[in-house]
Amino acid sequence: MEKGIFDAVLIPMKVPAGDSFAYVLIKDKSLIMDALPFPPVMSVQGAKALSSITRLGKGNLKIVAIMRPCEIRATIELTKLNQINLENITLISMDCPGVLPLSDFVKDPEKGIKLFDNAFKNWDDKIMRPVCQICDRSSMIAGDLHIGILGIKKDALLIISNGQKGNEILDKLGITAKNNIGNWETKVKEKSEERQNKRNNAHKDLKKQIGGLDNLINSFSQCINCHNCMSVCPICYCRLCYFDSDKVKHPPEDYLQMAKSKDSIRFLPDTFLFQMGRMMHMSLSCVSCGSCEDACPMSIPIAQIFSMIADETQGLFNYVAGRDIDEPLPLKTYKEDELHEMEDAND
Repeated sequence: MEKGIFDAVLIPMKVPAGDSFAYVLIKDKSLIMDALPFPPVMSVQGAKALSSITRLGKGNLKIVAIMRPCEIRATIELTKLNQINLENITLISMDCPGVLPLSDFVKDPEKGIKLFDNAFKNWDDKIMRPVCQICDRSSMIAGDLHIGILGIKKDALLIISNGQKGNEILDKLGITAKNNIGNWETKVKEKSEERQNKRNNAHKDLKKQIGGLDNLINSFSQCINCHNCMSVCPICYCRLCYFDSDKVKHPPEDYLQMAKSKDSIRFLPDTFLFQMGRMMHMSLSCVSCGSCEDACPMSIPIAQIFSMIADETQGLFNYVAGRDIDEPLPLKTYKEDELHEMEDAND
C-alpha cells in the first residue's frame, strides 16, 4: 500500500469482542498489523467475502486478498461462474495448517487460539477439522502469489509467483525471483502424499457408512432443513434457491393427502431432497473448504460426504475445482468422447 501497488487489503481480523474473526477490507495501513492471515477458524469463507465486493463489477480499488488455498480455489470457481471479477484483484495464498472446528472454538475462544498457535508451530493437524486433516491441496498454488511456510526457516520468507500478475508485483516490490524452492517442494510433496493416503482411507470408511440408499438417507436423517450449509457455501450463490421458493411450499390439503398416502410425513419435509439437490448442483465446484459442516447445528458430516462425492464427480471429468482459472467448467464443455465409465457401469 505504501508503494501504491494496492489501494486496500482484504484479510481476516479478530472482531472487537475477541471471540471470532471476520474478513475486513482495510485501507488504513496502520491497521494491517492487527490483521491475522491465519485465523484459527473459518467463520466466513473468503470467496463469499470477495464475491460481495466484486459481484456487480470490478470497481476502482486495487485490492489484494489474502486467503487460504481452498478459499482462493472457490474464488476461481466463482469467477468462472461470473460471480467474482478479478480484474483489479490480486490473490495471495499460503500453506494452510487447517482450522479448528467452529463448534469447539466457540466454547473457549482464548483456549482455541492457543491450541491453534501450538498446532501451527508444529504443523500438527490432529485438532483440526476432519476435512482439513485429509486436505491434500493445503499448499496448492492457486493465487497470483503464494507464501511457502513448510520447510522454511523462521527468519525466511518464500514467495512464489504464479503468473504475470505475480511477477509484476514482485518487480514493483523490488524482489528478485529465485528458482531454489526444492526444500519447500519436498516438504509439500511429503505432506500431500500423507494427506492423500489419509483421504483415501477416510473416503473408503465413509463409503461403507453411507453406501446404499438406506444408509445415505440415515446419514442425513438429522437434517432440520435450516439451510445453514447452503448459506455459508461459496458455490451456492443463487439469489433465490429452489428450496426457498414457493414451488416447495404446499397448501395444507396437499400435506394431508401426502400423509394419508404414506401414513405419515415428516416436518420439515424434503430434507433429503434438499441435500441431494445441493450435492448435484455444486459437487463439480466443491473445494472441500468445510464451511458447510461448521455451520450444521446437527453435526452432520456434510463436508466429509460432499468432499468424497466431489472427488468422484470431478474425477470423471479429470477436473479439479479451482486448479486453473482457464480450465473450463465441465458442464460448460461439450466433448463427444467422454464418460465411458458411466457406460461400463450401466452394462
